[in-house]
Amino acid sequence: MLGIISLLSGALFGLGIAVSGMINPVKVQGFLNVFGEWDPSLALVMGAALLVFTPGYWLWRRAGRTQSVLGSALPKVPAPVIDKRLVFGALIFGIGWGLVGICPGPALGLLGSLQWQAGAFVLAMLGGFWLVGKIQR
Repeated sequence: MLGIISLLSGALFGLGIAVSGMINPVKVQGFLNVFGEWDPSLALVMGAALLVFTPGYWLWRRAGRTQSVLGSALPKVPAPVIDKRLVFGALIFGIGWGLVGICPGPALGLLGSLQWQAGAFVLAMLGGFWLVGKIQR
C-alpha cells in the first residue's frame, strides 16, 4: 500500500510541476530575476501549494496525531538550529540551482525530456550527495 501511495504522490507532484512550468529552467530563472524581467507565475504556484497544504497540516497538528494515515510513527520535529553548516549548505544549494534554473524535484521530472543538461544536473546532484556523506563521516 505504501508503494502505491508513494507512486501516486510522486506522479501527482510530477504532473503539478510539469503543468505549472516549474521544470522549465528559463521560467525558474525568470522568477529568480527580480531586477530584470521578473516572472511572478511561480510565486502563484507556490502560493497555491501552500493554500492546499496548510489547512490539512494545521488540522493534523491540532488533532495531535502521532501516526501517519497508514499507521507508521511520525518522526519528532527537531528544534530549529541555524548554524554555519546550514547556512553554507543553503548557500551552495541556492546558488547551484539558481544558476541553472533547476532544483532537485523538478530535475527528476526534467530527466524525462532526455536533455543532456538535466542528466548533468542530476549527476552533479548525486555527486554532491555522495560528497556530503563523505565529509560528514
